[in-house]
Amino acid sequence: MATTPQPRVPSPQQETVTPVKIFNTLNAYKQAQALKAAIELDLFTAIAEGFDTAEKLALRLQASARGCRILCDYLTVDGYLSKQGDRYLLAPESARFLDRNSPAYLGSAAHFLVHPALTSDFSALTECVKKGGTVEPKHLEPDDPIWTAFARNMAPLIRMPAMALADVVLAQHPSPKRLLDIAAGHGLFGITLAARVPKLEVVAVDWPSVLKVASENASQSGVSYRYNTLPGSAFKVDYGGGYDVAFVTGFLHHFDAEMNESLLEKVRRALVPGGLVAVLEFVPNEDRVSPPEPAQFALTMLAETQAGDAYTFPELKQMMENSGLKQVTLHELAIPMFRVITGRA
Repeated sequence: MATTPQPRVPSPQQETVTPVKIFNTLNAYKQAQALKAAIELDLFTAIAEGFDTAEKLALRLQASARGCRILCDYLTVDGYLSKQGDRYLLAPESARFLDRNSPAYLGSAAHFLVHPALTSDFSALTECVKKGGTVEPKHLEPDDPIWTAFARNMAPLIRMPAMALADVVLAQHPSPKRLLDIAAGHGLFGITLAARVPKLEVVAVDWPSVLKVASENASQSGVSYRYNTLPGSAFKVDYGGGYDVAFVTGFLHHFDAEMNESLLEKVRRALVPGGLVAVLEFVPNEDRVSPPEPAQFALTMLAETQAGDAYTFPELKQMMENSGLKQVTLHELAIPMFRVITGRA
C-alpha cells in the first residue's frame, strides 16, 4: 500500500541558519577598499578637525556630499565611525590609528596591504590551492618596488612589535654591542634597539632601495652614525662576524624549511659564542587555526610564495636547532599577531 510522503519540517537549528555570513564574506573586499578610500581622502583626520557632517567633509575633502555620506555611513556600520544625527564621530581605533595628527597614525599601511601587486595574487587562489603555492613567482628581483613600498608604508604598524622585540632581547642580553638585522626593511627593529642601547652598532641587510628607506628612518631617529647597511641578498651577502645579536624578522615565512635552516646557520656563524638570534614571526598554535591573525596568514603565503608558510613553534624550533642554535625559547607578546623565538649560538 502506497504511503503519502510527509513534508520535511525544518528543525529549530536549521531555521536559525542564514546565508548572511557567506554574503558578508564574499563582499569583504569592499571593507578593505572603503577603508583604503577613507585613508586616501584623509577622512578620519578631517572628522577629528571638526568637519563632521557630509556637507562639511565635502568642502574639506573636495569631494561630493553624497559620496561622503555613503562612505561615512558604510564606515559607521563597519565600526570605524559612530553617528549622532547627521554628525560623524571617530571610533577609538580610528582616533588613535587613522587620524594623521595622532602620533600612533598607521594609515600608510593601506598603501602596502591593499597594493594591487599583492591583492592580484588572490585572484588565482583556486589555482594556488591546486598547485600548493603561487601560480607565478613574483617579487624576487632586487629592484622590485613592492619591497620599497613595504619599507615606506609599514613602519608605523611595526612600532609596537619593535618595542616588544627590544624588551625580549634586552631581558636576555642587556648590553649588546653589535646587531645584525636580516631583511631589515624599514629598519625599525634595529633602530628601536639602537635607540635604547646608546653604543649599539647596527648592520642592516636588504636590497639597496630598501636600505635607503631604513637609513632615512635611522637618521630621523638620531642613530644614523651607528647604522650601517649591507646591500644584497641575505642568502648570498657576507655578513662578517662578531655580532652579539641577530634579528630575523618577518622573513622565514617566505621560504621552506631547508632554505630557512641554511639562512639560520649562516646567521649563527656570524654571532659570537653565546650570541642571541631573535626571530619574529606569525606563529600559529599547533592546531593551525588559532590565534586568528597568524593562522590566517598561511593563506597569504600560499597565494604569494612558492613554499612559504606560517610556521608553528615546533617547526621553527626544529629549524633553529638544525642550524646549530640552542636554548630555543618561545616568547609571547602583547600583540597577538606576532611571537618571538630566541636561540643561542
